[in-house]
Amino acid sequence: MAFTFFFRDMQVLELAVKHVVPHAIGRSKAKIWDAGCAMGPEPYSLAIMFAENMGNFAFKNLKIYASDIDETNTFGNTIKEGVYSYDELKRIPQPIFDKYFVPDKKSGFFRVIDSIRERVLFLKHDLLTFETIGSDFLLVLCKNVLLHFKPEERIKAIKMFHKTLSPSGHFVTEQTQKMPFEVNKLFEQVAHDGQIFRKVEVN
Repeated sequence: MAFTFFFRDMQVLELAVKHVVPHAIGRSKAKIWDAGCAMGPEPYSLAIMFAENMGNFAFKNLKIYASDIDETNTFGNTIKEGVYSYDELKRIPQPIFDKYFVPDKKSGFFRVIDSIRERVLFLKHDLLTFETIGSDFLLVLCKNVLLHFKPEERIKAIKMFHKTLSPSGHFVTEQTQKMPFEVNKLFEQVAHDGQIFRKVEVN
């Protein structure tokens, strides 16, 4: 789905960052997968929140892989350029806006600063192939996507996410979705007020 906005579900994002930062610091590569990123507000929001909670050195080792099916072939360029209208940014707290966005003279809009844009990479990907884009991810977010899947598709996708996570990696899904019974043993919930789960190793 293409609809989203910056810092949507702020509480959940904050919880996710809180749980993942300790595992990301000290790693030469810290990988995040935002599956179903739409036009980029969520992965950029995540990048900004990680920047706020990590030192500059550790943050430079972070990479957020933002993927979407992108049937219009427009998401990739939008995310790469990081240019958004003020209407898309007006919910952002002013200190964060002033710190991480600059006027874009060409469009008259605002551009995400380079240090944040460099941490986000767009990939065109169809989740219904049930194939991962990589491995050893510290965090996988898939919000406002799984609710559109059939129950059996949801289970297959969650199994794929489990496989792609690093040991003790975290998975975040939308608040309206409970973990299906069939995959309960693959994760443990780590926040009572958010759908945030830690990977459990199974034989």
